[in-house]
Amino acid sequence: MTAIMVVAMSWKQTSKYRVFVISSALLFLFTPVAVFAAESSSADYQVNEVFFGGGGALNDCSATYCAKESIGETAVGDTASAHYQAHTGFNTDRNPYLQFIVNSSTVNIGALSTGSTTTTTATFSVEDYLSSGYQVVTVSNPPQNNTYTLHNLTTQTSSSAGTEQFGMNLVANTGCTGISGTLGSNPVQVPSSTFSFGVAGNGITTDYDTPCEFKYVPGNVIASSNKSSGQTDFTISYIYNISNLTPGGQYSFNDVLVATATF
Repeated sequence: MTAIMVVAMSWKQTSKYRVFVISSALLFLFTPVAVFAAESSSADYQVNEVFFGGGGALNDCSATYCAKESIGETAVGDTASAHYQAHTGFNTDRNPYLQFIVNSSTVNIGALSTGSTTTTTATFSVEDYLSSGYQVVTVSNPPQNNTYTLHNLTTQTSSSAGTEQFGMNLVANTGCTGISGTLGSNPVQVPSSTFSFGVAGNGITTDYDTPCEFKYVPGNVIASSNKSSGQTDFTISYIYNISNLTPGGQYSFNDVLVATATF
């Protein structure tokens, strides 16, 4: 007997500041300012801008226009080691921020079959400034049909049609058993890897960043950066498999993601 079900998937993004429920193709921008801190400080002194060069101004204004200016800067850009990171240049902004954009809507993936793997994707972007990095955590329960929960993969596992499975990863999957073509994409650094450093998973284990292997555990870090980063575009690839014993019915899954800057 083949169990037939319809899965509806929608997304939420949360932080301690606000919640957005995405039910259309609109984009929602999340830009909390978590803390304010001087770039260099001690118990008695703080320096808001450290500058070597000919000069400059952060607020050079007339009645109509304002400009930030610098003359003869000897070094600009980002520099980092295993323990420290600095943004150099006269016009660096001292206000930290975290930008989190989810590009998705409610998706009906139709009827599932024991003979094939059903897949879908969704995308989000993260940009982070003046922190030690960020983490994106998924906190939702796996797809549910009333009191029954689809079996989620608690370790990295290959897709197997006919075996009840639910999982995800955030890399390109090419040549996978039972999955045609390429599913998903590797993280894309915007504008380049010189400025952006987001990775799939927590950057330590191989969870969520191994092609053709999938996992889903609520509370896991699915994307991260270990330092301030320009924009990274992520693609989540989901797999859904059922067995002959999977109860039929309508299953739903609200993927709630939490993005947090680390300091």
